[in-house]
Amino acid sequence: MSAPDGSPVGAEPSIGKLFASATAEMSALVHDEIALAKAQLKQDVKRGAVSGGAFSGAGAVLLFSLPMLNFALAYGIRTWSHWNLAVCFLLSFAANVVVAGLLGLIGMAFAKKAKKGKGPQKVAASMKETAGVLQNAKPHPRPDLPDAHVEVVARSSS
Repeated sequence: MSAPDGSPVGAEPSIGKLFASATAEMSALVHDEIALAKAQLKQDVKRGAVSGGAFSGAGAVLLFSLPMLNFALAYGIRTWSHWNLAVCFLLSFAANVVVAGLLGLIGMAFAKKAKKGKGPQKVAASMKETAGVLQNAKPHPRPDLPDAHVEVVARSSS
């Protein structure tokens, strides 16, 4: 009977097989950590894009809505309160500034989240930790087996 790798059951794997296995596992670990770094960087870029979009939205609202919103709001306030038209225009402008300020705050909140997201730094630290552990790794000592009587069996050449 033999193990899945073709070696006899109960036999210890050779140094070559152990080295090949360790190399394959290290390669898989490095690939996994690179994939993690890419995923975290993608998330940080997404947050940055949302932040930029919010800032752009704030600018667009302030720029394009001012003329029409100011006229509509000023005349609406004038109709409702019968105040001076200049005061009504100032109030409508103040309302637009408040909306732009809120959008700017939303943009700043997303920018802070994108700045705090330190995905690549975390992965680099993890890789350094893995390398440090592997540098200090020592093989497990094998227990001394008592000298047992080993029977040598000759194979026939037929």
